[in-house]
Parts: sequence; C-alpha cells; structure tokens
Amino acid sequence: MSINIWIEKVCTAVDLHYKIQDVLDSVKPTLCEMCMPPISGPPTKNIHTDSDEGEGNIKYTISGEGAGTIFIIDELTGDIHATERLDREEQSYYTLRAQARDRLTNHLLESESEFVIKVQDINDSEPKFLEGPYIGSVGELSQIGTSVMKVTASDADDPTYGSSARVVYSVLDGERFFTVDRQTGLIRTAVADLDREKQDRYELVVKATDMAGQMGGLSGSTTVTIVITDVNDNPPRFPQKMYQFSMSEGAAVGTPVGRVIATDADMGENTDMSYLIKDEEGGELFKVTTDSDTQEAIITIKKALDFESKRTHNVVVEAVNKHVDPRFSELGSFRDQTIVRVSVNDIDEPPVFHPAEGTILEVQEDARLGALVGTVTAKDPDMENAPVRYSIDQSTDQEQIFHIDPVSGAITLGNILDRETAGWHNITVMAVEADNVSQISHSSVSIRILDVNDNPPELATPYEASICEDAKPGQLIHSISVVDRDEPQLGHRYYFTLAPEATNNRHFTLWDVKDNTAGIRTQRSGFNRHEQNVYLLPILVVDSGPPALSSTGTLTIHVCGCDPEGTIQSCNATAYAISTSLSPGALIALLVCMLILIVLVLLILTLKRHRKGQSMSEDEEDMRDNVIKYNDEGGGEQDTQAYDMSTLRNLFDFPETKGSLSESGPELRTLPQWIQGRMSGDGEAADFSLFKGYIRKKVEQTDGDLSVPPYDSFQTYAFEGNSSPALSLSSIHTLSTTSDQDFSYLSDWGPRFRQLAGYYAPGHPEEDGS
Repeated sequence: MSINIWIEKVCTAVDLHYKIQDVLDSVKPTLCEMCMPPISGPPTKNIHTDSDEGEGNIKYTISGEGAGTIFIIDELTGDIHATERLDREEQSYYTLRAQARDRLTNHLLESESEFVIKVQDINDSEPKFLEGPYIGSVGELSQIGTSVMKVTASDADDPTYGSSARVVYSVLDGERFFTVDRQTGLIRTAVADLDREKQDRYELVVKATDMAGQMGGLSGSTTVTIVITDVNDNPPRFPQKMYQFSMSEGAAVGTPVGRVIATDADMGENTDMSYLIKDEEGGELFKVTTDSDTQEAIITIKKALDFESKRTHNVVVEAVNKHVDPRFSELGSFRDQTIVRVSVNDIDEPPVFHPAEGTILEVQEDARLGALVGTVTAKDPDMENAPVRYSIDQSTDQEQIFHIDPVSGAITLGNILDRETAGWHNITVMAVEADNVSQISHSSVSIRILDVNDNPPELATPYEASICEDAKPGQLIHSISVVDRDEPQLGHRYYFTLAPEATNNRHFTLWDVKDNTAGIRTQRSGFNRHEQNVYLLPILVVDSGPPALSSTGTLTIHVCGCDPEGTIQSCNATAYAISTSLSPGALIALLVCMLILIVLVLLILTLKRHRKGQSMSEDEEDMRDNVIKYNDEGGGEQDTQAYDMSTLRNLFDFPETKGSLSESGPELRTLPQWIQGRMSGDGEAADFSLFKGYIRKKVEQTDGDLSVPPYDSFQTYAFEGNSSPALSLSSIHTLSTTSDQDFSYLSDWGPRFRQLAGYYAPGHPEEDGS
C-alpha cells in the first residue's frame, strides 16, 4: 500500500507517524482502501491486530530505503516517524517492508508486508534557463513579428501535480523593440525600423514565472543578445563631387592617373561596388578598374593624351553596388557619380607622321634611277612650321635601294628594282626635330613594286613525253603549260607555235587549246624506236605583253615499246634531232662539260708533277758521298763511251756537295771546290780547312756508330789511260806531288784510316808500324 506525505520539506519527526499495525493490516485485500491521507502529530487512529493483546509481546520493525535513517518506527506502538525533511526533486518515493515479530523469540508472527511512501510535490523550485545566455540575430528593416529566436526555461517541480511547473514568459527590458510569446518563449520583432547603421545589437531580459504567473509563483530570468545583421540598404556615396588630377601628355598607355573611392555604410559584400565611366569622351581616353582589396576606383590612360588637342578632360565616374537587394529598391538608386578632372601637361614631343599608321607607296618595276617613289610628311606637334629632318633606317634598307631627301621627305629610287626578286619593300623612315635630335619618331613605309612584262614565258616541267611505236595519227601525247614570273594586272594570255626550224616536220603537230595550254599530236603512225627513239621538238611561246616576249623550249619525245594495252615497257636512249641547229642552252651545256674535262686533265697533270718533284727532292736529300770500287779499268782517253770526257776536262768546275749529320747533328755548309795540287789564280795556295773539318766530322760520326759502315771509301784504279788531260787519278801518285798539304792528321782518324795515313805520312815510323 502507499502512504502519501503531502507537505514536502516541512514535516518533522513528530509530524509524521503511522501505526505499523495499520500497515500490516493493509496487506489484506479488504483493507486496501485504508491508505490514509497524511496526518500531522500523534496518530488519530489505532488499529490492533488480533495477535496484539496489548501486553507488549509484539515488536514492530521496518526495512528498506531510508529505514533507520530517514524513517524510524516505535517497536511497541508501530508508529513510523520521518527524521528529516524530504525533497521530491531528489527522490519521489521510498519502498519499505514492515515486520511483526515475537519479542521473545524474534519470530515473525505474520508474513512481511511491503509498502511505498510517496513524497507529494510542493512549489519549491523556480524556473531556470539552462541554455543561456542567448545570442540571436535578425536582419535590419525586418517586418514586425519577424521571428528572432526561442528561449526555454525548465522547472524541477512535478508537472503532473498542480501548477508548480507551469511556466510563462515575459520581457523585463527591451519590450519596445521585441516581444516574447507567453507560452512558447518565441522572441519576435516589435518594430520595423531596426537600423544596423544606428544600433547593431540589443540586449533583452526575459523572465520565466511558474504557477502560470499567479501570485506566489517563483521566477527566473536570462539575458538575450540580439545582433542586427546588415542588408544592402545604403547606396555608395562619393565624399566629393569633383576630383582633380594632372598627367603629362607623354605618359604611356596604362599609366595610372589617380584613385577615387565611394563609401558605403553597409558592411561585408554589401559594400562591393564597381566603377564605370559614363561619358563617351572620357571612355575613349581613360579606363577605370576596381581594386578588389580597397574598393577604390583606379583611373588609367587608355589612349595617349595630346596637350595640343585638349588640355583638360572631365571624366564622369559612377559607382554602382554589385549586390542590390530588390526589397529596398524603393529607397532610391544604389549608385552615385563624381567628376574627375584631368589636366594635361605639355612636353616636348617628337615629330608626328601623317598618316600615323604608316604609308603605302607604289612604283613601276622599270622605273629609272632617281625616280620619285613618294613623299612622307611629319610635323612637330609643339611648334608650327618647325623644321624636321628625315632619314631611312639603314637596317631596313641594307642594299640602299631607296634614298630620302632629308628636308622634303621625298623618297627616290637608288637602285634597280626587280619585282620578281622582291615584290614589296618595307622600310622605316625616321623624323627628328632639327633643333633637338633627341626627339625622334619612326614610321613604316611599304613600297609595292608594280609589275612590267620583262620576263618571257617558259615551258613548265616536265620537258619530256613518250609515245608508243604503234601510236595513231592525231593522237594527243602531251599537254604543255607555261610559267611566267610576271603578273600582269589583266592576267596571262599565251600563244603557242612550233619554232621555225620545226615547222616542216612530218612527225608531230602543235594544237593551241586557247586556255594558256597546248597539246602535241602525232602526225603519222608507224614509229620505230630501233630506227629513231628520241625526237626533239622546239616550241615557241609568246605572251600578250606589252611588250610581247617569247622563248623557245625543247620538248623531248621518246619512242617506247608498249604492250597491247598501251602501257610503256621500255625506251632506248639514241637521240635524233629534228633540226641540225642546237639551242643556246644546249651549246652552253656542251661548253661547260668540255671546260670541266680540261680542268680535270690539268689538275691530274699538276698532281703528277708535284708528286714527282717531291720524290726527286727526297732522293736529293738522301744523297751520300759514296766511294765505289771498280774492278775494271777505263780505256783511257780513247774510250769515249765509258765516261763523259767533258767532265774530266773541266777540272775547276766540280759541283758543290751537300752533306748532313744525323738528325741530331748540325747542318754543314757546302764544301768548297777542291783544286788538287794547283795554285789559285792570284798565286795563293788553295784553302783546305773546310775540307778538313768536313772529313773530321764525318769520321767522328762514323766512329760513334759502329753498326753503320762509313760511306767514305777510296777508289783504286789498276790501270789508267795514257796522256789523259785530267792527269792521274791515283791517290798513291799524290805522294810525289809538290803539294804542301800536311796529311798528318790522318793518323788521328782511328784504326780504319791507318793504312791511308801510312801512305801520306811515310816520315812517321810509329804510324808505319801500326
């Protein structure tokens, strides 16, 4: 059963008590309605069980939640008392069990009974805003009743019992601008003229009261901050209606002139704006862009300024919001304008060509030297009639085809023109102020060369054609076209005919098609390539002029063997000329070939002679003084076949002999002529010192290299002719001569010359003994 305590946090230990017997009896179904209302003070009703005769033999006890601490029981009477104040918000009920025991044996007299003590609520908890403080937002100029946010307060009292937990809301501070729904706590705007630019936030105090707002109800409050968000309700505004800047007329295109800015009371993207130039004149000369970081208008030069043309420019600049809210279009135009005045400062400028974009001139291809091509003009923009000097940029006219008058600017022809080589000439003309050469300007001049008929027409390649041996008369075997380097304004018109030397041929005819082409037809049948397999057909081509020019080209026609379907199988290369005369081109080619052959022959002969000269030089350098031993003897003066007697007769004309040491040794000078046993013409003895030195060095060289035999050897003659004008050639005979030459040095030449030294120095016995 349940025992309800109605007064929370007020009951004391004497305020609450029940008879345990009542509790025990309540377990009986017939006594369930005995759940009594709470009582205060001593029990007003005592019910005894049949087993309780009032003798004090029964002891009452309880167990369960709070037993012995919050709740106690009188063992004799069964009264239950609360020892402390109860709080329903902490625990709303307690479950206990009651027992009746024999005081002596402590045995249960009846079965244990469970009962519940429910704590009934009283209004002891005020409403609380658990989610505070609150921050909300609403756009400026919102309509009345626009929802801002919702606040909620909680009450810990029992919502099912009375009005303790029924909460209502109200605004304590800020009710002029906002309202709150009494039941739901929804905050709404109360006015329609909230302006962020005047006040960007509001703070409200919202109160929550329980007991449905009745007298004696508890309350709690919280602070609500409402931020007014921005909308684009303010147009851009220029702080000034006119801005002034100055700029030099020589400033380059793209140079910034200045910056202006329009202010906007809004914030964020609502302040984004773009600028534009409204007047047409200002739009031609100036350009405006927007700095995305600073939202400034940057005015730059779009076209070069000219002080002489206009000195002041008034430019209308307009600022426009990028993000316009159509809800506020009735507030007015979201744009503003200002005037930017730009003053142009004068500077010294270079001459200006007319026209400024360049000049195109024309001249005939056959114009004579010095002919006038055209005239260029430039003026000083700062001073009228100021002298200007002209010249041509030589890098654009390296061949100096054109000249220009430095004063008048007249361009004349300085070289022969050829349209076929260059149909256009592009030159650059420079103009400088006569008083200030640093002020220079350039202008391009394009000169077109007009064509004249100075090139004859020529046959287009190929110059060869082929026919089958069984070609029929009148068969078209080749079509002829023409190339012409000229380009007449009325177009080309060519006329074809056979050259005079080929008009009587009986093999081919020429057919002028009248469309600047011609055809070659056969005039007969039965061509035989074994008799003649090549025909040369000269063709004369004449253009329409003026003047009319012509040229002769030769078409080579090969006679070939063909299969039955007309496909060429083979051709021979034996040529036969229709005319005995050769064209100038063929003659030139023949002469060039002959000249090349002559040059080749001369070159071969030169190379052979050069090689032979080198070989002879090498042989001369390798010549050595050899002494050759002959075992036969000459026939004397009568033997004219063995020797050249003229050489023997010229005793004083011996050729000079050149010798050299090894590659590491020094070069030797040419030996002097040796005159044996004779005096010089002036009566003095001949000088043999150089000969001695030469012999000595040769000996030293030979002694130093034992592996190489000496090249110097002496010759022996067993018999010599009688009455020889050359006298005796025997070296032994020199012993009896009257020569005063001293041969004692031969003994110093080593063992190889000891025998020779013995012949020439008999007076030295030590040498004879060796």
